[in-house]
Amino acid sequence: MALEFTDGNFNETVIENDKLSVIDFWAPWCGPCKMVGPIIDELAKEYDGKVSIGKVNVDDNPEISQKYGVRNIPTILLIKNGEVVDKKVGAVPKHLLTKMIQDKM
Repeated sequence: MALEFTDGNFNETVIENDKLSVIDFWAPWCGPCKMVGPIIDELAKEYDGKVSIGKVNVDDNPEISQKYGVRNIPTILLIKNGEVVDKKVGAVPKHLLTKMIQDKM
């Protein structure tokens, strides 16, 4: 399962982490988010121990969403060494996310 990133744990689990982090900004009411969610969970299993993969519920964690300018969901951010290294907005197929991860590892 994907990790749950929150306003409270984001610095520790993403920004201060030396691994690549993949963050899915989503909300329970978002239709396209429901399509991306299972893909994020699959990737979390596949890259367990190599990449930190998780989700941010934008309704519950407005600080992170605002900090990164997330206005549309789903938004996928790849963060490495505290910097955004890639970003996709909208429902993204698994093969594209896999390529994004491989390119940034």
